[in-house]
Amino acid sequence: MEQSIENKLIKADKAFSEWKKTPFEDRQKLIAKAAEILKNNSEKFGSIITTEMNKPISQSIAEVEKCALMMNYYADAENILKPEKVDSEYSYSEIHYVPKGVILGVMPWNFPFWQVLRFAVPAILAGNTVVLKHASICFGSGNAIEEVLLEAGFPEGIFQNLEVGHNEVKEILEHEAVKGVSLTGSGRAGAEVASTAGLNMKKSLLELGGSDAFIVLDDADLDKAAKVGAQARLQNCGQTCVAAKRFIIDEKIEDVFLPKFIEEYKKFVPGNPMDKETKISGMARPDLADDLEKQFKKALENGAEIMIPLERISDHEFKPGLIRVYEGNPILQEELFGPLGMVMVAKNDEEALKMANDIPFGLSNSVWTNDKDRQLFFIENLESGTVNINRMTSSDPRFPFGGTKASGYGTELSLLALKEFVTAKTIVGN
Repeated sequence: MEQSIENKLIKADKAFSEWKKTPFEDRQKLIAKAAEILKNNSEKFGSIITTEMNKPISQSIAEVEKCALMMNYYADAENILKPEKVDSEYSYSEIHYVPKGVILGVMPWNFPFWQVLRFAVPAILAGNTVVLKHASICFGSGNAIEEVLLEAGFPEGIFQNLEVGHNEVKEILEHEAVKGVSLTGSGRAGAEVASTAGLNMKKSLLELGGSDAFIVLDDADLDKAAKVGAQARLQNCGQTCVAAKRFIIDEKIEDVFLPKFIEEYKKFVPGNPMDKETKISGMARPDLADDLEKQFKKALENGAEIMIPLERISDHEFKPGLIRVYEGNPILQEELFGPLGMVMVAKNDEEALKMANDIPFGLSNSVWTNDKDRQLFFIENLESGTVNINRMTSSDPRFPFGGTKASGYGTELSLLALKEFVTAKTIVGN
């Protein structure tokens, strides 16, 4: 390990020894100040995001503003980590929530501010310190976040961006100063990190891939479902874990809904990412576009039918594509991370449910129906961390965010996230 990285880990550990003693309310004040800095400079930070990974500037600015919103949620949050008294026959009868120490964040490029702060803010508020291994194309975002927190008044060492590659993650996680890890990324990366954490008896939290279903039933508002569905697939150029990726349509509305959906889908035309009117631009890297193109060809080789062709117009840009896919196509077991959607048609609610669940992933699903009984059927039976009714999936600071199955484990957001990287310490006796 480079001496500079070793020094940063030691610095984080020393900072933790003081930070854990800082009152919860004082930590909240610093978070509120950082949120104010982000909100007041959203265009500046948004331009960093767009420059690094091609997100349309309006969406980059919205990402920064959402970070500020989330941080204000935690700045005003109830302190659920204060000592908790338990009724018993003992004079000492309490649960204390003790922060673990230095937590490593391994974060992706698709939401380079949001993913980092979504993990880091509750971890820091709980009394931990954070070191970040960001995606290699997003070191500028990582450094900007560190600068914001320092400007807000956080002591040095509370949050540090490490400009390191993927190969150095294992050694950092094995370092005695590091007590846990949170990763957002691919299943392969998650498995590697979780394995290292497990071998070293360290806590891990994984937010991995998804292939979310967008289920449209015959009693839904079809105009709204078509419009929201296109946005749900193509926002951030489809490079979103919780993007709608499989559109499961009730066969009774196939002929009515699909033309509406295709019309809305075709409104997403690639443009200049720095133009505030642009709704979709290029993918983050050419190699990611290569991967998506290979998946498109694989799907067609296994029986998928083209509804809108996936047309490559540069090394990293596509005109968005849409394909009709049938059960048994191996592409259904993969995540499509880019502007390509899949359509399936179901005979009834039971078949729609089976199609939705018949994948390795379990992140989030969206169901469109106005019938309360049908809503409840899907709420109770969909295998995912979130179920959305008549809306697209989006994370909200107030609600827990996380998946099941191959989509990972652990909770981000909501008050529950404050307890991810703490130890519940029992105090009992006379």
